[in-house]
Amino acid sequence: MLNVLFHAARCLEPEQAVLIWESALRSGLVSAGQLERVVWHSERATRLAEVASSLSDSGLETRFVWIMREIGVRVKQQIWIDGHPVDAVIGERLVVQSDGFAHHSTAKDRRRDISADARLTLLGYTVLRFDYQQLLFDPAGVQSTVRMAMAQGLHLRGARKPDRR
Repeated sequence: MLNVLFHAARCLEPEQAVLIWESALRSGLVSAGQLERVVWHSERATRLAEVASSLSDSGLETRFVWIMREIGVRVKQQIWIDGHPVDAVIGERLVVQSDGFAHHSTAKDRRRDISADARLTLLGYTVLRFDYQQLLFDPAGVQSTVRMAMAQGLHLRGARKPDRR
């Protein structure tokens, strides 16, 4: 498996290679410890070994973290809030959920997500949801939305309150 990861790092764009690396980690085909101990003899592979993690539950989550990394935004993954996991948190209060079709294909799934968003909002979080289309084909739009939320301080504890005049 390490040979496959090495060649993915050499032959693919880093963004595509990290999807393969994180999938291998997530599925248990390789461990983080193994990646750390290998002398890669490739700058690209060494860099991927530094950034790849098993925290993404899906390729969409990996994609989100990657496009945030491109604009210097640090993402915490698989954070538990009020007894429930969320895909990502930026700062202290900006929750980001990555919605793939398979996990969000029924009305029941949608109701669960709406309830979760309401619960998080009442706890003082801002929730952004991005779907497959946005994450794969409009990364600039995703980046712009996150930047706008951060510019408004929505990622900070005690974010500004709306003007009630």
